[in-house]
Amino acid sequence: MSIRIHTPLPIDQAYSVTLDSVAAHHLTRVLRKKVGFLFHIFNGNGTEYSARIINIEKRKVEIEIIEALHTEDEAKLKLHIFIALSKGERMDFTLQKSVELGVHSITPVISERTVVRLSAERLKRKMEQWRKIIISACEQSGRCLIPTLMPIQPIDQTISTPPAGVSLLLDHRSKNSLNQLNTPLDSINLIVGPEGGWSESERQRLLNAGFKGVQLGPRVLRTETAPLAALAAIQTLWGDFRL
Repeated sequence: MSIRIHTPLPIDQAYSVTLDSVAAHHLTRVLRKKVGFLFHIFNGNGTEYSARIINIEKRKVEIEIIEALHTEDEAKLKLHIFIALSKGERMDFTLQKSVELGVHSITPVISERTVVRLSAERLKRKMEQWRKIIISACEQSGRCLIPTLMPIQPIDQTISTPPAGVSLLLDHRSKNSLNQLNTPLDSINLIVGPEGGWSESERQRLLNAGFKGVQLGPRVLRTETAPLAALAAIQTLWGDFRL
């Protein structure tokens, strides 16, 4: 598979582009590529292009856009995931794999049992880090459309303004399974709790707000495992996974 690079720059009609510093550094400093190197590039607008390095200077890397290769259509099933913040690398891992599994947008959530507490400055850095993880996952997985990272919100906000579409609460105490649901028309919202699980108050309020409780099986899954198993099952039942 060809190396794929993301840039925020407009490249739709451009013949040549001077790369942004992040993409330039990755190509020439990390990957150590030289003039003439062929690769693929995308900017999140849905189209991937073939490109070639044509000039490298100390603070400047210029590339030639050769041709549009393909355009990624929006998935028929829109998947939005609400993820309660988790510690350490678990959140990073969940975000990365959720992108690979085809989510359309992601909202980090703070619940009663969320143990992660972020100052305004740390929150800003975290959001920047998560955006980089999402873009990197798109580069790796071949996606040309970048999922939206929504601002962190408290669970009270999620409950008071529930999203449109079919909304599912991943809950091992539920008696319902995914294949018992009616086939969604075009969108699914999945909300997954923190390491300590939802409090009973949160669980009841989410159910009252219209979230439908579902469980995946007899085992209790870890906070970084549960959303990925659920996303894979949803994509198999109603999305673009092929068996």
